[in-house]
Amino acid sequence: MTAPLADPDVRRLALVRLRVGLGDLLCTVPALRRLRAARPDVEVTLVTFGRMAPVVERLGVPVALLPFPGVEGVPDGPVDAGGWAPFTAAARERGFDLALQAYGDRPAANRVTAALGARLTGGFAPTGWDPPPGTEALHLRYPLHLHEAARHVALLEHLGLPPGGEAVMGFPLTAADEAEHAATLAAAGLEPGRYAVLHPGASAPTRRWPVDRYAAVGDALAADGLAVVVTGVPGEREISARVVAAMRAPAVDLTGATSLGGLAALLRDSAVLVGNDTGSAHLAAAVGARSVTVFLPGDPVRWAHPGPRHRAFTPTVACAPCPHLACPIEFRCAQTVDPAAVAGAARELAAS
Repeated sequence: MTAPLADPDVRRLALVRLRVGLGDLLCTVPALRRLRAARPDVEVTLVTFGRMAPVVERLGVPVALLPFPGVEGVPDGPVDAGGWAPFTAAARERGFDLALQAYGDRPAANRVTAALGARLTGGFAPTGWDPPPGTEALHLRYPLHLHEAARHVALLEHLGLPPGGEAVMGFPLTAADEAEHAATLAAAGLEPGRYAVLHPGASAPTRRWPVDRYAAVGDALAADGLAVVVTGVPGEREISARVVAAMRAPAVDLTGATSLGGLAALLRDSAVLVGNDTGSAHLAAAVGARSVTVFLPGDPVRWAHPGPRHRAFTPTVACAPCPHLACPIEFRCAQTVDPAAVAGAARELAAS
């Protein structure tokens, strides 16, 4: 059997991603770019929740979007029970040659993939789940040992994409992004390379390093002569305001004040980002910024970016990593990450 991505008759591809995190989709980009370079004739449709359309449009790779209504077993969004029949009908109308489970280690995503009506169905084979007979070669056992970006490249290589080295992140900036960024710097009195960014928010409480620790890092960097900028999405204004209030040095609060592209440019021109295991860390990697990421329950094997421009701090507790969104005990992992060590790593990167 010819590997499907080496088969010229495979022209319409569905990637069942189902994710709603900025970092999740950014980590898909290296595989999409490799696919575009090797098979520019393939039409790619990304299957994910419709609210991710603004991010899908900014990935820098031409892909269509098939909005996903949600199903039981996929925790990334609500379930629209009435949307399932229109969703599968729309998928079948697109006539996919190949549908791939590119979500992760959950069999529910394989059921979604099978329902698209593609001529061939494959993708990740979750732990404990076996592919239907005859489709084994179209599946890759979910590679728990790889970084998220490398996992998706490995899947496409397994299915016929030529080997091509490391998974390289990327996020293109537009002229509008650059104009917004220039206006932001001017209004805040910031100079490229002379400010550090703190990003204290995250979607899950267990991924938020405590406010007082961010404030300590901010004060340490301010003592080095760097301006300190605090960022986040609009819903994170309260936590950002608490960091600013806890700092002895002044800080510029840009929470909710930038677009996605504006934030990307802000990170690119920063001396360093210090943040949680969340989308800003992946955006920083995509634009070549320096970053220090604090991992609490998150898995650094999956999410920590390699290379000399990045540092990762992990807790020294036996219960990490863990799947909890809210810690059921005393959040001990947050107490084991030392602010002085984080500040030291940030200083080292900022000076490099």
